[in-house]
Order: sequence, then C-alpha cells, then structure tokens
Amino acid sequence: MDNQKMSNIFAAIPKDLSTEQYDNIVESENVKIERIISKGHSLPESGWYEQASSEWVMVLKGGATIAFEDESSVTLKAGDYFEIVPFRKHKVTWSDPDVETVWLAVHY
Repeated sequence: MDNQKMSNIFAAIPKDLSTEQYDNIVESENVKIERIISKGHSLPESGWYEQASSEWVMVLKGGATIAFEDESSVTLKAGDYFEIVPFRKHKVTWSDPDVETVWLAVHY
C-alpha cells in the first residue's frame, strides 16, 4: 500500500457549509468519483445541470430532492441511489437544512 491512500467518506466535513462542497476522490480519463456535501443547498430557479456523461448518485447521509426539466423529481434519503442519464437536465431543489447531506457521485 505504498502509494495507496485510505480515508473515510465522513472525515473532514467542514463546519462552514455556506457553499456546497465538492471533493474529487478518484479521477481518470473515463470516470470521476466525487464526494458532495450539501446542507440546505439548492440550485437557483434558472439553473440546470446538463452533462454529456452519465452520473450515478447515492445519498450516504441526509436527504435531497433532484428535479428534472420534465417536472418529475426524485427524493433520496440515506442509502438511496439514482442514475442520471446523459443530457437530462436536472437540479437539486432541496437538501436537508438540519444535517449534512453526503453524496457519492460517479461520473462515467
């Protein structure tokens, strides 16, 4: 394990979460795995994410709602996961304001 790094997904959560936190865990040419930490965050009414790759997200702690341009939505709680297909416009409309929502996101 000379060059391997061990950590904990729940380690080093900042106390100041005035902005959403994004931390790359692993990144290669074809895959990016990141930890996202939200606390009461949502995207503005006018903003949408739209990406060329697939994104698989899992809520490890807390809860959040993802809305889609077609007016559907999905609410995730700890342990729930969801795949967002390429070019599907989406945004987080709610994340738990009382506890940190810890996400694991895999972009591929």
